[in-house]
Amino acid sequence: MYQRILVAIDGSDTARRGLEEAIRLAQAGGGRLLLVHVIEEPLPLMVNGDWSLPGLPLTAWREAGERLLDAALAQCRQAGVEAETRLIEAGGRRIGPLIAETAVDWQAELIVLGTHGRRGLDRLLLGSVAEGIIRTTRTPVLLLPPA
Repeated sequence: MYQRILVAIDGSDTARRGLEEAIRLAQAGGGRLLLVHVIEEPLPLMVNGDWSLPGLPLTAWREAGERLLDAALAQCRQAGVEAETRLIEAGGRRIGPLIAETAVDWQAELIVLGTHGRRGLDRLLLGSVAEGIIRTTRTPVLLLPPA
């Protein structure tokens, strides 16, 4: 059984399914979890001749990420599973390779994440975190598709 399981958390239904599966695996094998959320900074846009950042300031994204991780940590504790959290700022880097790198640094034996199942133009524009992880890691990856 896997003793060190990294779980990518993004607040989506598929990420919740991934967390639930990781908790089951950890319970079955006495493992521990690393809950990871990556903040991807918004790209600046040109608006009326001035550069601006759309949406919320970075501090709001950090706070939202911390809330997601805190809720996931509480779910782990309620299930009796040992877990820790890590909030990562992408700093312009792609999310998939960052998660893969974190898995190596933490010595994860398994990466668990939900996939959104995007296809076509959505996948082209938004990229695929799952694909980025799979292409850059030697750690086994468990992908959970949308329900």
